[in-house]
Amino acid sequence: MSNKMNQEKKTILVTWDFSNAAENALKHAVKIGRIVENNVVLFHVYTEEAQKAGAEKKLEEACRKYTAAFDLEVGYVLRQGSIFDEISAYASVEENKVNFVILGTHGIKGAQKLFGSKALRVINGSTVPFLVVRKAPPEKDRYTDIVFPIDFKSENKEKLQWAIFLGKYLNSRIHLFKYPSQDKSMMKKVNVNLNFAIRFLIQNNIEYEIHTAPNTRNFMKDTLAFSKSIEADLILITTTKHMTLVDLIFSAKEQYLIANDEGIPVMCVNPRASFAKVSQFMYG
Repeated sequence: MSNKMNQEKKTILVTWDFSNAAENALKHAVKIGRIVENNVVLFHVYTEEAQKAGAEKKLEEACRKYTAAFDLEVGYVLRQGSIFDEISAYASVEENKVNFVILGTHGIKGAQKLFGSKALRVINGSTVPFLVVRKAPPEKDRYTDIVFPIDFKSENKEKLQWAIFLGKYLNSRIHLFKYPSQDKSMMKKVNVNLNFAIRFLIQNNIEYEIHTAPNTRNFMKDTLAFSKSIEADLILITTTKHMTLVDLIFSAKEQYLIANDEGIPVMCVNPRASFAKVSQFMYG
């Protein structure tokens, strides 16, 4: 890692390809990094050895530029290989203290190109969350409203640690958006997840609201429409737990949200993340 990064702090990685989309991702990283006191690091991958020197020079120039522009130290990591393989490998090493990764896209067409089977598999298999952004963050000081979809899946509990983290450190209101169902068994599971979330949000003094989706049989679409209606700053989701090749290529439901044309940032939490770590946020 270059520059004088604080080795005791956690790190926000920004996938970096020198594009406008990457710069928007960096702006989100800087905004969040200031609040949670994380290092901000650009992560760039080159494919051929001949590209290394040029890439390193451009990265050093970028870090100087953005460190001066944002008055916050920006570092970089340079690796050879595939961006999807390398970022997952780097983030999974505990000593690198990666909190989460921010990835910028160019809108729905760019997202469709980016989120092919390999990229979705990397997000799905990552040990840290991916925050996918399209636009620069809003001018306001903080992320005021975060949408937390609540359905019948057990994975809801695994993203709760991030709702607590974001709610606590970004001083955000959490909007619990509840899945509607006429099925008693399914509704019971939804309510168990809802009550579990409420209990820990209350324990952490985090402001929340409860909303119920209309019964349109398209929960993802309703989640996006609701998020747009309240001008949400972020949507927090878990990826599909047992994602098949068909899901990856054609119909992964989270892809609808990740590639949303409204440009609302989406944090994707891996359902295999260690839920034991949630304890660090629960009673502080």
